[in-house]
Amino acid sequence: MRPLKSAFLSLLALGLVVPVLGAQENQTIEIAEWDVPWEQSRPRDPYVAPDGKVWFVGQRSHYTAWLDRETGEFKQFPLQDGTGPHNVVVAEDGTVYYSGNRVGNIASQDPESGEVEIFPMPDEAARDPHTLVIGNEGEIWFTVQQGNFVGRLDTETGEVDLLKTPDVVAGGRTSSSRPYGIKIDSDGHPWIVLFNINKIATVDPESMQLKTFDLPDEGSRPRRLVIDSEDKVWYVDYALGRLGRLDPLTGDVEEWDNPSGSQSRPYGVAIDDSDRIWFVESGVQPNKFVGFDPDTEEFFSVTEIGSGGGSVRHMFYEEATNSIWFGTDTNTLGQAKLPPLKPRTITDG
Repeated sequence: MRPLKSAFLSLLALGLVVPVLGAQENQTIEIAEWDVPWEQSRPRDPYVAPDGKVWFVGQRSHYTAWLDRETGEFKQFPLQDGTGPHNVVVAEDGTVYYSGNRVGNIASQDPESGEVEIFPMPDEAARDPHTLVIGNEGEIWFTVQQGNFVGRLDTETGEVDLLKTPDVVAGGRTSSSRPYGIKIDSDGHPWIVLFNINKIATVDPESMQLKTFDLPDEGSRPRRLVIDSEDKVWYVDYALGRLGRLDPLTGDVEEWDNPSGSQSRPYGVAIDDSDRIWFVESGVQPNKFVGFDPDTEEFFSVTEIGSGGGSVRHMFYEEATNSIWFGTDTNTLGQAKLPPLKPRTITDG
């Protein structure tokens, strides 16, 4: 890790200096935002469906919805009051899946009729399904933050398997390790950040055995992650304001201090088809959309979000448009149009 000098961090926190982006000139990017028509609904976690519609959930107002980016039209599907939908994904056949964070279930939804099928948790302790990701075989893997589980939903049978994640014991109290962000590697293994401890976990889908990797700083609190083309795991450290990379083959970890320093509170993160890492610093207002190039190991892009952002909690990379979609606590949906992709280096063997 390349620590920033404490004096610089102090000035940065006061907004008296501009973050240095290595030897590169800052590449600001274009960010478009759409005002969501349902006020203070916390629109979040957009996901682009096969037909191009941008699905998202309203966590505070209990709905799923989509945006037609060409016309600006929004369509809402109200859910049962109190559902608290947290996350949404869309399968190849167009079926929508969302997590009922406050009602202890996952549900599928017909994208035309809005009809819902509920998949309850087999253990009532799994009370708050959190983030979903579609596995390589079409199954849904998910985290249960406070309930302390990683789960798998068989979308053909509706069967749910749950795997307990480690407890955290501190000061005589036992609490959840808070499994949070989740992604799938090229072999179909889910990777999970444990937000209440300095660990990252993975699951063997065959044995349903959990393996954890320690991060070097006990104060680390990884919140979201992405996986690159070499199956290295990149995470944002919300507590310490860092970007990190875990090599699963060796367990080695490298970390970089964020441009806005230790209070940057990095949250939503995505990776593009050039393996560039993009995340949002939610601890500064307005939020800043940041790009990192692993080839140069430099932050090369910092762009303020026009609406302020409030917090950007999750992001989706759309390959077809080389752009990233996100929702904001300022009640907008955003699309960040990324710089052109870099050519990939092809090596023999």
